[in-house]
Amino acid sequence: MVFVMEKKHLRRLQERFPEELAGKTVVCLHIPDDYGLMEPELVGLLQTAVTPHLQV
Repeated sequence: MVFVMEKKHLRRLQERFPEELAGKTVVCLHIPDDYGLMEPELVGLLQTAVTPHLQV
């Protein structure tokens, strides 16, 4: 199952980076913007959420 972010944010990404996103899927990680820069809890959430979407 793929979750997509708010349509306006996805549209902005597609407008700004059309060549980079061509043929790719944008995945929303559903992590709230409630953390400070490099906050350990945020880093852990990102590692957990991103890992399944990475290609090795």
